[in-house]
Amino acid sequence: MKTFFCIHCAWFIPALIYAQAQAPDPTAIIREADSQVRGETMQGTMELKIVRPDWERTISLKSWSKGDDDFMIYITSPAKEKGQVFLKRGTEMWNWVPSIERMIKIPPSMMMQSWMGSDFTNDDLVKQSSLVKDYEHRLDGEETVRGKKCYRIVLTPKPEAPVVWGRIIAWITVEGHHFWKNEYYDEDDVLINEENAYDLKDVGDRVIPTRHEIIPVDKPGHKTVMVIGQVTYNGPIADDFFTQQQMKTLK
Repeated sequence: MKTFFCIHCAWFIPALIYAQAQAPDPTAIIREADSQVRGETMQGTMELKIVRPDWERTISLKSWSKGDDDFMIYITSPAKEKGQVFLKRGTEMWNWVPSIERMIKIPPSMMMQSWMGSDFTNDDLVKQSSLVKDYEHRLDGEETVRGKKCYRIVLTPKPEAPVVWGRIIAWITVEGHHFWKNEYYDEDDVLINEENAYDLKDVGDRVIPTRHEIIPVDKPGHKTVMVIGQVTYNGPIADDFFTQQQMKTLK
């Protein structure tokens, strides 16, 4: 019996160590998927189509980002909202409204509010919270989602992290490490929004999903579709671009 036990341990322990060594690192997967979307810098055009049971409308915009902290969004249409600008620097966010020539600071308590009447929140559009830095990551197996084999990763907020979601479940493709599906839960662990990505395209130095749909689970017939148009990654953007002064002069 002792000999059998020793032989069993001699086989089991190396196998366990090997299995642990081969297990994917969920934080590394999240980091790579996040980097695919952000890059060191990003600038591009997008359209948001807001769908409701009895109406639809489309918002066109330009966006710029640098690292995790600097984001700018400029509304190009419709005419009523054209010229509005949203800026995020660090943990602060502002909205410039040219029609009333007013700069409005958006407090942290407003980050869960709808952005421009869409199903995206203020946090979603300017990426206020960091999926890499603000959450713990746990690999919860693999699943196939819309024909793509994905890692299923559970993201739980770190203590005191400035986040708006109580939990996120992300499905990230095994091939390419793309965010393919996300579920967003509130602090009571109630599912609020589901996000699905589609249309993988080569945009120069990377392949990214170019269409995202946000669907609020408790509002039948509601969704918002974001389609990425022209996009450039890792081009030069000066630090002083992300300022309140710049907000007032964007075209």
